[in-house]
Amino acid sequence: MRLHTHEWGTGDRIAVLVHGIMSDHRTWHRVAPVLVDRGYRVIGVDLRGHGASGRGEYTPETWADDLVETLPQRPELAIGHSLGAMALAGAVERLAPARAVYCDPAWDLSEKLVEGSAYFAVFKTAPRGMISGLNPRWDEADVDLELATLAAWDPATARVLPGIYAVSRTPARAVVPSLVVLAGAGELVRPGMGDEVKRRGFEVRTVEGAGHSLFRDDFDGFMRALDGWI
Repeated sequence: MRLHTHEWGTGDRIAVLVHGIMSDHRTWHRVAPVLVDRGYRVIGVDLRGHGASGRGEYTPETWADDLVETLPQRPELAIGHSLGAMALAGAVERLAPARAVYCDPAWDLSEKLVEGSAYFAVFKTAPRGMISGLNPRWDEADVDLELATLAAWDPATARVLPGIYAVSRTPARAVVPSLVVLAGAGELVRPGMGDEVKRRGFEVRTVEGAGHSLFRDDFDGFMRALDGWI
């Protein structure tokens, strides 16, 4: 499936951004302009089931295949968050970016989260107060965007997660130079995964105090974590 994309800038280098579940390209509204200022043409996708992209079968393979069908090969930089990090990991060998960054990747979740993942569907109609209450560090613009992306999201993408995570989705190795940025206060990633992926060839950095949406919880801390990679 060819995905809906949004572009920022006209630089000579290409960066691709892949959002997480319940989101779309708009989640990168602060990250993309920084990359543009550094000379990138930035391409943000809406994964299938999200934003303006189509609906269909939701599997790790289809999400990855869509990226390969939609994005240019050999971008200078590829960044994926959460579900988008899982999709990017499945596509990275074929996309062959010069560098890949995986932000709090949804590769290996705690059993509690897997069992409760269908609960994500309740966010489809979450009121503003619930979103801001769960994310006290977000500014009003990010709350507005979360409500907009939820309205465009297919909650069926959450209902398939228990089956997807019946097995670990952690890559066996880093096939390109790869950074994993973990959320220090996040609860999605299984404890100990940072050490495991280091052994598999990934560099690992942590944004201390940030929750799962780390670039919205602590934008400056997130950008510092990308030093040397962007």
